[in-house]
Amino acid sequence: MTTIGIIGAGQIGRAFATALAARNIPAVIANSRGPETLAALAADLGPGIRPGTREEAAAQDIVLVAVTWSKLPGALAGLPDWAGRIVLDANNPIEAPLFKPVQLGARSSSEVFAGLVTGARVVKAFNHLQPHLVAGDPASDGGRRVLFYSGDDAGAKAQVGALIDRLGFYGIDLGSLAVGSRLVQFPGGPLPALNLVKVG
Repeated sequence: MTTIGIIGAGQIGRAFATALAARNIPAVIANSRGPETLAALAADLGPGIRPGTREEAAAQDIVLVAVTWSKLPGALAGLPDWAGRIVLDANNPIEAPLFKPVQLGARSSSEVFAGLVTGARVVKAFNHLQPHLVAGDPASDGGRRVLFYSGDDAGAKAQVGALIDRLGFYGIDLGSLAVGSRLVQFPGGPLPALNLVKVG
């Protein structure tokens, strides 16, 4: 059985954990302050979501990373080589309270992110929808809410697509990381915050 880890317990990390818990999919969730600070969250979500250390979360087969952009290097520093495991990039290059975009030059945020997770198969996903929609019922208006994903490894994308389907969403593959991540990157891309529903 594929195991899942979550690094980051902010809005996106919590929303993803909520979606997993709704489908009885277990996961390990970690933050920068230690497992004990996540006890209340885990109790709210149920026994399937277990607080753990950053290293425990990173050791799972599929790991979602959702951390404040400036804190990403620190959150990922010192972890072992990812050794081909799948890492979901759910980050956006922007920070509250001013929401001023980070200047990345010619690279997409996912290309920058990939440089921080050596040996990982990176898939961009779970960043374009508002957190309450990720955490909510994916069934909507007679269809399924759309989640976009992109990456350069076909096998990794197939696994992520299967997870999206298992969560009840309708996944759409946007192609390579360089192309697809730009489409969903906030700010700049045309797809962030679009609440689309696949009917039929």
